[in-house]
Amino acid sequence: MISSSVGWLPLLIVCLVFTAAAAVVVKAGRLWEPWPIILAAGRAVLQLAVVSAVITAVLASLGLTGGFLLLMAVVATATSAARTGVGWRGAWVGLAIVAGVIPALALLLGTGLLPPTGIALVPMGGILIGGGMTATTLSVRRALDTLKQRHGEYEAALALGFTEPVAIRELVRKPAADALLPALDQTRTVGLVTLPGAFVGMLLGGSPVWLAGALQLVVLLGLLAVESLAIVIVVELVAHGRVSRLDRQRR
Repeated sequence: MISSSVGWLPLLIVCLVFTAAAAVVVKAGRLWEPWPIILAAGRAVLQLAVVSAVITAVLASLGLTGGFLLLMAVVATATSAARTGVGWRGAWVGLAIVAGVIPALALLLGTGLLPPTGIALVPMGGILIGGGMTATTLSVRRALDTLKQRHGEYEAALALGFTEPVAIRELVRKPAADALLPALDQTRTVGLVTLPGAFVGMLLGGSPVWLAGALQLVVLLGLLAVESLAIVIVVELVAHGRVSRLDRQRR
């Protein structure tokens, strides 16, 4: 937690150092050009400033809260579509992102674990949507890359009489499943390697330790459910041609 007594100058210096370090490392390591790092940092500053300015009004109204969650889903869909190179097919990517989020929130609300208030719905919804976005992006990229790299196996399967969805499904299912590894490892190592934000935030807010742990458990298991469903849907979308790169010629 950043001390509230620290002025703006140290905060500015640290943020600039972190951004510059990331940009220099990716450039020196020939991973990327530095501009995506710099632009991402700039967007983060702008977006957090805007959210900070409107969040009080959003949290006070369930209608605005619903609109804000919808905006989150739209931005997540656009981000995943751009990152995976699927172009206008990004609308289908959005299905994978939100398919698990809606029933997860409904379950939390229906059982009373999550109160129907903006201050509860926005952070929980954001966590689940973000997890769905990450799993969708990674699984789409892995699936489409695999389909391109193993195109000969795909053609061979078709020649043997497999239908196109079956052939694609068999090739991409395992690579796409790798997208679940970050969430799986985070769940397996929680408390030993990391203390996630929900747990730490509740402790700093004065909540009992057991309640903070219970909330974090719900978050982690919810992410596993949301991301697992997202990956399964991605596999089916790719198998049926609903998600593919713009340069891919389908049969």
